[in-house]
Amino acid sequence: MDSLTGKVVIITGASEGIGARLATLLARRGVRLALAARNEARLRDAGGPAALVVPGDLTDASVRAGLIAKTLERWGQIDVLINNAGRGSYYTASTAPIDEARDLFELNFFAPLALAQLAAPHLRRTRGSIVNVSSIAGQISLPWLPVYSASKFALASITSTLRIELERDGVHVMGVFPGYVDTEFQAHAPGPRPPASVVKGKRYAVSPEQCAAAILHGMERRKRTVVTPRAGWLLVWANRLFPRLVEMSLQSRDREGAVGLA
Repeated sequence: MDSLTGKVVIITGASEGIGARLATLLARRGVRLALAARNEARLRDAGGPAALVVPGDLTDASVRAGLIAKTLERWGQIDVLINNAGRGSYYTASTAPIDEARDLFELNFFAPLALAQLAAPHLRRTRGSIVNVSSIAGQISLPWLPVYSASKFALASITSTLRIELERDGVHVMGVFPGYVDTEFQAHAPGPRPPASVVKGKRYAVSPEQCAAAILHGMERRKRTVVTPRAGWLLVWANRLFPRLVEMSLQSRDREGAVGLA
C-alpha cells in the first residue's frame, strides 16, 4: 500500500463536493495540499490553515501555470495531481450552444490535460500519480447529459493513454468513474432541467464523503480504475456487452425520466 503521508497533492475543484471532502481526508493523513477552485473562502475551509490555496479559473492558462509554480515554490515537489474540477450541461445534443459545449470541454477536458502536461516532468521525478475524475457518464452516454458525457469520455480516453505513456517512468495514472453523487451538480449545470425522476434519483446517490473515500482507497493501492459505487460496474459491463439494450433503456428513461445517473 502506498503511504500518502507527507506527500504533496494538488486537488482541483476543491472548494466543494468531492474535491472538498478529498482535501479534508488527505489533510488528516498528513498530506501537504495545494487546492484550486474559484472560491477562495471555501478552499480555505476545505484544506485548513496549512494548505496552499490558489483561487482562479482553471480554464485560464496563467492560473494553471501559477498553480504548478506556486506548489513547487511552497513545497518543492509534486507527488499527486487530482484533476477533479468539472461541471455539467443539460442541453440536448441537437440544441447545445456550441460556445457552451466548448466552454464545458475547456474545464472538463482541456484543463486536466494541460495540468497533466505541466505536472508530468515533476511527477516523473517523484514517481507520483495523476488521478482524473471522470464519471459513469464517461462510460455510458447519457441522453440528458450528452456534451458532459462526451467530455468525460474524452477524459477517460486521455487517462488511458497517459497511463500507457507514463507507466514506463513510474508515474501511476488512475481513472475515477463516480455514479450519482449527492452534490450541487444539478444546480450548477446550465440548460433545461433534467427529468423529474433524475432529480428524485438523488435519494439513491452516494455521499461526497463515500466517493472521496473510494478515491483515497484507490490512490493508496495505486489502482488503475475506481468505480463508485461499485455497483456501477454492472452498468459499465452491461453497456459493453449489450449496448443496444442499454441504449433502448436510456431512450425510455429519457422520455419518462431517468433514475440514478448524473
